[in-house]
Amino acid sequence: MDRASLTGVERHFADDEVIVTKTDPQGRITYANRVFCRLADLPERDVIGKPHNVIRHPDMPKCVFRLLWDTIRSGREIFAYVLNRAVNGDHYWVFAHVTPTFAADGTISGYHSNRRTADPRIVGGVIVPLYRMLLDEERKHANSRDGMEAATALLGKVLREKGLDYDRFIFSL
Repeated sequence: MDRASLTGVERHFADDEVIVTKTDPQGRITYANRVFCRLADLPERDVIGKPHNVIRHPDMPKCVFRLLWDTIRSGREIFAYVLNRAVNGDHYWVFAHVTPTFAADGTISGYHSNRRTADPRIVGGVIVPLYRMLLDEERKHANSRDGMEAATALLGKVLREKGLDYDRFIFSL
């Protein structure tokens, strides 16, 4: 979805609702609850088997997704603020907790993500400016891989200046 098809309308969900999805190891959706389907504006039959990035918003920095995937593929959980989009171009913010699911032999058999409402003060006061800075860095480069590398380095620099690793930064908010 390109920026021209975004509506600028923010969707909301209740604080007591949880968005839940499960994916296979390649990130294809194997389960999506009703809250996910409602916010994404997609019927369950249209999401099962699809890549989870079907809801990716173009204003979400690629370097944050890289961090997320690198973390869960290594067998660790991650918490992150994520901007998603519905199929009609609306958007919604979530505070995501993504974990690997392990098979009996210890290999990763998939991923499980629970998303809750994101505190609008944290989103507007910290996350939006940070993500805008990371996106600006990504977009400075003609090659998207180079842009993602540069933004990843910039995120590392920001965290070092704060004296925090990513997890401590997220939980300090």
